[in-house]
Amino acid sequence: MARYTGPVCRYCRREGMKLFLKDIRCATDKCSYERNQYPPGQHGQGRIRVSEYGQQLREKQKVKRLYGLLEKQFRGYYKSANNQKGNTGENLMILLERRLDNTVFRLGFGATRSEARQLVSHRHFLVNGKRVDVPSYQVRAGDVIVLQEKSQKVARIQENLERSLNRPRMSWLEVDEANFTGTVLGLPVRSELTLPIQENLIVELYSR
Repeated sequence: MARYTGPVCRYCRREGMKLFLKDIRCATDKCSYERNQYPPGQHGQGRIRVSEYGQQLREKQKVKRLYGLLEKQFRGYYKSANNQKGNTGENLMILLERRLDNTVFRLGFGATRSEARQLVSHRHFLVNGKRVDVPSYQVRAGDVIVLQEKSQKVARIQENLERSLNRPRMSWLEVDEANFTGTVLGLPVRSELTLPIQENLIVELYSR
């Protein structure tokens, strides 16, 4: 499967905001966005006219890059959200939040979503007692996510859990750092997503 492996700081510059894809680096003076707050490329500092379509496209790209998805997979989430009852935009964000890699990130086991995705792919976690190595796995209310016993000794994961204490907690998740366990209490809450995301623009784009 194709995957972008270049510098992710370009994403923040292109979208005109910090996406916090590099964890600690994003909070230091090494952050590329802080040093160059304009789009990458030789024409980045020129005047850019953004049309209505351009605004919708940028919003879609921003969310795709935030959750680390490619177009085909993201479009699949949109179709699933559109087939559900209720607001399509909110349904889309809830589906993205319910991904196992995002849940592992929200619980604090991974410093970033990309790191959490790698931990899941390397089979570090059990969901309801069964090993799950699919980052896109959709968690449900009542699911119990446990870090495997051998993985509990990994210094990086322990460090992530300690640092996550300063990160805002999600009401739909409960974490037990002492036992390396997380519990899904319910569905994600849209109001807890702090980044400025206008999912209605994504719906408008795909509705064209």
